[in-house]
Amino acid sequence: MVRKRIKRGLRVSRYIIYKETLVDVKEHIWSFIGAFVGIGLIALFQSQILTKYENIFLIGSFGASSVLIYGAIQSPLAQPRNLVGGHLVSAFIGVTVYSLLPDIIYITAPLAVALSIVAMQITKTLHPPGGATALLAVIGSEKIKALGYMYVLSPVFTGTIILLMVALVFNNITSSRKYPTDKRFTNRIRKMIGMGQKE
Repeated sequence: MVRKRIKRGLRVSRYIIYKETLVDVKEHIWSFIGAFVGIGLIALFQSQILTKYENIFLIGSFGASSVLIYGAIQSPLAQPRNLVGGHLVSAFIGVTVYSLLPDIIYITAPLAVALSIVAMQITKTLHPPGGATALLAVIGSEKIKALGYMYVLSPVFTGTIILLMVALVFNNITSSRKYPTDKRFTNRIRKMIGMGQKE
């Protein structure tokens, strides 16, 4: 009886260890492609369409968003509402804090991040990279600070929409990846990209 339990425990342990350390090559490839195309498109817009002196289109928090929306697509924090809403709410708060207290960085930096977290919680748009978006509005380059509330529209809104569109395509190309987690929305996206309705 004890031997059977030990053998069963070993089998279960091996299975768990195997599943936890299993490398899903296809999953990694799609994560890579999605992130590469999403960030690549934003970088292309910045380098080719906009002049170097006009605007900044690529911000650091988009890299963190890419980890979530291409690498952890089932996470509640990676869903479209969180991606777009979290960045917009945080950008608006960051710009507002900077416009009220522009020269007191030891107050504006923590205040922008803390307020953005609470605002994202209240609006149910919690997206961790949003904290970085708020912080960038306060500590970013002079070019970013000079944008004022335009920062909310571009680069933040336009960049998140590009990331989202790429995520909707590349996270729904195969039957093993479904994004977002809302099935009705996912089925509509799959129809649009020609995959038909899948459960």
